[in-house]
Amino acid sequence: MQSIVGQLLATCFGRPRGPLGRLGGHLMARGNAATERHAVALAAPAEQDVVLVLGPGPGVGLTAAAERSAHVIGIEPSDVMLAMSRRRCAPLIRRGRLRLSPGTAARTGQPDASVDVVISVNNLQLWPDVPAALAELHRVLRPGGQLLLSAHERWLPTGLSALAAAVHAAGFDTVRTWTWRPPARTAPAASQLTATRIPHT
Repeated sequence: MQSIVGQLLATCFGRPRGPLGRLGGHLMARGNAATERHAVALAAPAEQDVVLVLGPGPGVGLTAAAERSAHVIGIEPSDVMLAMSRRRCAPLIRRGRLRLSPGTAARTGQPDASVDVVISVNNLQLWPDVPAALAELHRVLRPGGQLLLSAHERWLPTGLSALAAAVHAAGFDTVRTWTWRPPARTAPAASQLTATRIPHT
């Protein structure tokens, strides 16, 4: 029974596909919206900044980011979520403020030192190899670039202290962690982290 439940959750939320994946996308659009917008507000990208959004799902965070920055890139492994993001963000794509590409946190497909801000909301727990993903994000960030990670507190298996240590080991500096509670009473608390790529590396 547990394996069946796990498969259903993966189909809905892990790497969404099919009708269940679309249902999961609609649920994520509602449940993650406040945290997505909060993360973008914290990152506060400028109009000229290049912003990389990892695992944007149905695209709520992409919309928030592309309202601030004219250079937003969404990297998403799920075809279903890419399609939902394209529909939600169609006007921003047409205006050239946003582009979407298949990929993962460990394989973004972006050039070295080409990104000013990386944002990830509620997909860190799905990264198969966290050190490899952090190394990739360090590679694509420009010196002084900002990393912002947010995950449901109960879904962060290692805890914030271990995550902070891994981020620091990947070459980031100014690592800060905290817990944020969304305004909706039913929404789970979020474990959040910001860090900066060390400018001189």
